[in-house]
Amino acid sequence: MSDTPLAERIAGLDAVTLARRLVGAELLVRGAGGVIIETEAYGRDDPASHSFRGPTRRNASMFGPAGHAYVYRSYGIHLCLNVVAGPGEAVLIRALAPTTGIYLMQARRRGSLLLCSGPGRLAEALGIRIEDDGAPFDGTGFSLTLPSSMPELLAGPRIGISKAQDLPWRFGLAGAEGLSRPFPR
Repeated sequence: MSDTPLAERIAGLDAVTLARRLVGAELLVRGAGGVIIETEAYGRDDPASHSFRGPTRRNASMFGPAGHAYVYRSYGIHLCLNVVAGPGEAVLIRALAPTTGIYLMQARRRGSLLLCSGPGRLAEALGIRIEDDGAPFDGTGFSLTLPSSMPELLAGPRIGISKAQDLPWRFGLAGAEGLSRPFPR
């Protein structure tokens, strides 16, 4: 594990590169977490990105420092957790293989077998709050440990968007169980 802060280790990476790099990383949030098995990239010039039209109050964290959380409410119901890559770019964490604090996550998900498969379920299992928007992944409440080597990845189109659907910016850990949706063959 590196002593270099995450923000420095990912500085200069675009969202697509970071999305690939985060697959296989260990994510912990206040004592619960696991291995990231699925991500989606959103770039600044991407019409599907919240940052496409520039900074707003809602997306301000996307324009903040790399290595911080961008948390937003989706469809007025679910919270979603992202890692900021650089100004206007972020990576949505879509699925996690739980390893730590499983009982806590099960309690938050009321015993559901689908603990962290999908961004809304993942955020609920990890206890993500809207107040976490902008929090650093510095080990105080949130920590993110990048894998020492790149695992075998799957790539495909993003899910649940109406613009730029053809971009293959969703990445998954090959052979992982618990992906939010299957990847095209």
